Amino acid sequence: MTFGCRLNTLESEAMRRAAEGAGLERTIVVNTCAVTAEAVRQAKQAIRRLKRDNPDRRIVVTGCAAQTEPETFAGMDEVARVVGNAEKAKPETWAATRSFLDFGLGAEEKALVGDIMSVRETALHLIDGMEGRTRAFVQVQNGCDHRCTFCIIPYGRGNSRSVPMGEVVAQVRALVENGYCEVVLTGVDLTSYGAGLPGTPRLGTLVRAILRHVPELARLRLSSIDSVEADDDLLAAIAEEERLMPHLHLSLQAGDDLILKRMKRRHSRGDAIAFCRRIRALRPDMVFGADIIAGFPTETEAHFRNSLDLVDACGLTHLHVFPFSPRRGTSAARMPQLPREVVKARAKLLREKGRQALQRHLAGEVGARRQVLAETDGIGRTEGFTAVRLARPLTPGTIASLRIAGHDGTRLVAA
Repeated sequence: MTFGCRLNTLESEAMRRAAEGAGLERTIVVNTCAVTAEAVRQAKQAIRRLKRDNPDRRIVVTGCAAQTEPETFAGMDEVARVVGNAEKAKPETWAATRSFLDFGLGAEEKALVGDIMSVRETALHLIDGMEGRTRAFVQVQNGCDHRCTFCIIPYGRGNSRSVPMGEVVAQVRALVENGYCEVVLTGVDLTSYGAGLPGTPRLGTLVRAILRHVPELARLRLSSIDSVEADDDLLAAIAEEERLMPHLHLSLQAGDDLILKRMKRRHSRGDAIAFCRRIRALRPDMVFGADIIAGFPTETEAHFRNSLDLVDACGLTHLHVFPFSPRRGTSAARMPQLPREVVKARAKLLREKGRQALQRHLAGEVGARRQVLAETDGIGRTEGFTAVRLARPLTPGTIASLRIAGHDGTRLVAA
């Protein structure tokens, strides 16, 4: 079971294969997320439910929440073992876990969680596809060197580190040879890519290299980026490379300068607006998504209105709203908190604003012809990552040119 980001999805597939290779049976691996206190609560709730429904299965917990709160999960009777984020990437961990679970070897070590801050390199997950997925994810970066006041993730993932470009290009080529039309580059802080590599290549350098050396790749997509770190090569690739999809998910978090400062973000409201305008000038069909936090500590009604107005100012379409949730160990958890009902009410208003923005985008797509990547259950995705309900069955993983006939309020409808 996987919670959280696309990187977790990729890592879950790598763990599944490693566990199978080690002969690990009758075991459920829960890959957790720590981005909010609610994410941790949901993980604990799911673990209890899984054990109740599958009493004969052993449960292994890993992921960011396991890394930041190993004692929480080690203390649960339902959990047989806790595995840290660095350890979960090693095939030998799963052989050792089988010995631990099957034979009681190393029984004093229920929690196998090391110091994530001591990790200096990240390994590429060498997998030839992802079970049940029509697009493939490739991890090119892990960890984060920034310390936003609300965020626990650096303590779950460690400091930033990158995969060498040659390894990434080879992995993308292998995925394309295995039939994938679309590849998504993922990372914790994707736009910090390359800082520790020889020659310090940037994300734009990597994107250009992939598109140049793997000409058979139909679609390359980026996961969440930090706009303030976007390099000139990346902007040029956005403008010039049609195979780089016109969809960017931005880590904006707020639309008020004082709140951004208290978050220790490195961009201002004006920076975010200017970036979106610049990208649209380079690529008029660009579709933006964004993360925004509602109810950050000390946020006034005026601060919140600035975040609400940012949706229109930046022309956002796909909104991911987080009600602020204090995370133990972060600076924001020690700031004056807003009442929970205020946080929830503001999150609701932001989601409604996002719904209206999506409605406008859907209406604007009617009549257009889009290249749609077919997924499962009769759904596909346009170049801008907008969901499309297919009129006829298409083989998952294939791309078809379809005319958009309408929308149902949440998705486009193909003719």
